[in-house]
Amino acid sequence: MKNNWVKQLVPHVIAVVVFVVVSLIFCKPVLEGNVLNQHDIVGWKGAAQNALDVKAKTGTAPLWNTGLFSGMPNYQIYMEGKSVLPNLIKVFGLGLPNPANFFFIACICFYILALAMGLNPVVAVFGALAYGFSTYNPVILSAGHETKMYAIGFMPLLLAGLLLIFNKRYWIGLAVATLGAYQELMSNHPQINYYFFIIAAFIILFYLVRWVREKDFKHIIFVFVLSTVAALAGLGSYYQSYAATKEYTEFTMRGGKSVEIKGDQVTAANTKGLDEDYAFSYSMKMPEPLVMLMPNAYGGSSAEPLKEKAQESIIERLTALNIPQLNSAAPQMVGQLPGYWGGMAKPGESNSGPPYVGAIICLLALIGFAIVKGPLKWGLLVATVLGIVMSWGSYFSDFNLILLHNLPLYNKFRAPSMALVIPQLTLVVMAVVTVQQLFFSADGKQLLQQNFKRVLYVLGGLIVVIGLVYIGQSYTSGYDELLTGELPDQIKMILIGGLKSARQSLFLGQLFRTVLFAGVLAGILYLFVKGTLKPALATGILLLVVFIDLWAVDKKYLTDENYVPKETAEAENFVKTAADEQILKDKDPHFRVFDVANGFNSNHAAYFHRSILGYHPAKLRIYQDIIERYFGTGQPPQELLNALDTRYIITQNQQGQVATIPNPGAYGAAWFVKGLKPEADAARELQAVGNTQLKDTAIVPQAAVSSIGTVQTDTTAKITLVKYTNDAIEYTSTSNTPQFAVFSEVYYPAGWRATVDGKETPIIKANYFMRGLLVPAGKHTVNFDFEPATVKKGITISYVSSVLIVILVLGGFGMQWWLDRKTKNKVTV
Repeated sequence: MKNNWVKQLVPHVIAVVVFVVVSLIFCKPVLEGNVLNQHDIVGWKGAAQNALDVKAKTGTAPLWNTGLFSGMPNYQIYMEGKSVLPNLIKVFGLGLPNPANFFFIACICFYILALAMGLNPVVAVFGALAYGFSTYNPVILSAGHETKMYAIGFMPLLLAGLLLIFNKRYWIGLAVATLGAYQELMSNHPQINYYFFIIAAFIILFYLVRWVREKDFKHIIFVFVLSTVAALAGLGSYYQSYAATKEYTEFTMRGGKSVEIKGDQVTAANTKGLDEDYAFSYSMKMPEPLVMLMPNAYGGSSAEPLKEKAQESIIERLTALNIPQLNSAAPQMVGQLPGYWGGMAKPGESNSGPPYVGAIICLLALIGFAIVKGPLKWGLLVATVLGIVMSWGSYFSDFNLILLHNLPLYNKFRAPSMALVIPQLTLVVMAVVTVQQLFFSADGKQLLQQNFKRVLYVLGGLIVVIGLVYIGQSYTSGYDELLTGELPDQIKMILIGGLKSARQSLFLGQLFRTVLFAGVLAGILYLFVKGTLKPALATGILLLVVFIDLWAVDKKYLTDENYVPKETAEAENFVKTAADEQILKDKDPHFRVFDVANGFNSNHAAYFHRSILGYHPAKLRIYQDIIERYFGTGQPPQELLNALDTRYIITQNQQGQVATIPNPGAYGAAWFVKGLKPEADAARELQAVGNTQLKDTAIVPQAAVSSIGTVQTDTTAKITLVKYTNDAIEYTSTSNTPQFAVFSEVYYPAGWRATVDGKETPIIKANYFMRGLLVPAGKHTVNFDFEPATVKKGITISYVSSVLIVILVLGGFGMQWWLDRKTKNKVTV
């Protein structure tokens, strides 16, 4: 018995060792103490530093962030929860250093999925390496999209649990599904979660059709109950983040808008979700998903230059014009032409690399879709097709607009190209199912013999389709629009003509590459049918071909140059300048900084100071409107900077020297106004901000005037800041008559509570994006406290759910062990 147990365990130990070794070798620089220099992580550190500093001083992370955009919730930056569960990411990642742990998690979770489907361990390793090292993974890790990578990595684990339940392994299925749901949701990347639920929905649909036909209604009830329990446990643990984010989303750019801004014109609007143009940014051309099969068909990434031979050809044609100035400038001009020419080459967009799944993987999946039977196949196929169609975005707007306006929550997401994470999972799953079916099932060889012509037709048909795309597409790019500046027509024609010729040549080369891989696959299948190759050897050859192919492509997008010593990364990104040192000498707790030197989308200032700008993908809508209207067209109005209590402006001269310009006109933390300026709608409020003396007059909604009453001027009235922390602010006020105070704080109604001498007082939106308050005559204490009810409720629900998860996971595994042992004992007797 012991020897049998050990024999069963050995393949899995070998698999784990393989995943560890491969992940560490791929990320070898981390073994030398280096770290990835990820720009998104750098941005996050700048945004989160305020919360980290507060936690270091108080022991508790704040819910409000004062460092970014004059203040915003910390929900999508840094927020603590309460749970009885340990850090399972470290457990699943075996404590491996970043980013090796990401690759290991994706591999081990897919391996668990393969075992849950009953696949041979060799096939499971094959699929795990293909999924873990799909090129999109190193592409996003090089940029720092870590939560996205966690969500991608844990998708197979959740699918494994569902399939175990579907196949009547109820107890272990419940345990794995609960664990998978928890890890998938706690990765905190709703868009990837959304794509997984699309996959799961179609798989469930086709399994349901089978169960109904078989009249297995008892099983349907079990599936529904157990899947629901697992989902609710996972959602419960995630509830704190979910509830806060859902509430916050309605006040962000993703929740819609009430104004439309075009230049200096503002009009009323009433939309829900993201704007269509913004939601469909980063769409793929209709043939472009072929990069899952042909990685360089559209030039790789925006950072990759045009191929050297193509550059030489264009330079030769330019120099033939015999224009002396052009002859010297041609190499530099042509050297700046990008190789990428897909749908994301439009002005303002870029592509970091192709979501290459592997040529062999794609070909195997297509063969499987043609000859394998069962509900899983149909669910995977429909999800794959939908993922591809969704990735087209604006290039297939008639259909995708229907999804945008009717599919629940879909209008909260952008970047349609990201939908290719759906086929990233479904194609690999279908590929390993195909390998298992052909090489390791009892009738696999017979199935392949009977369908070998169909296999050849599938491979040949694909080549024909790609050939038709090669012949039919225009080879134009959104980047070509940038060449229509002041260049003479003759030069533009040469440049664009050269680019089209290079793109056509590049696509043709990728077509030949696909033909080569199709030939290799057909050869392996043929040798297997003839008995020359055994199943394990055939699978091993496929594994090597796929992994070497993926490794070669992956290394273009996550190279050793992406790593730097840890000390260097910190020093390069958050070097305290002389300007920062000067500002930090000011110990006033409230003032803000306008950082012009590092750019409007930099979080450098937020790392050290309270910044009026920065970067975050989900800014508050009212603040984004202020940015679009008054910061996007040049120097913002001085009145606006003063109202934001901007005491320092960081600038940079032509020599690159950073300097600080004091702004003595900043209004401070709060002030009493002399009068009100009511406006009928949000558009008029926003426009009024640019032409109003905000020190004397507060812009308020017309509907709020009746609750405020008449403001009487009192030259002796005074309001002073007493205490200022992230989640609690205190002022004292003195006046002879009732006064209307404006506070240099961002208006956010979902959590901020104002009191005057302990009595709650309504917060009124002032100056479009600030807080206003009616303060009675006399001496008073005014307090603002950020106490979102959703967070308090969420902490309780998440904590209770974490206890439930422990019970379900341990109970599920325990019950399955007991049942298996009971079954074995019965067999022995």
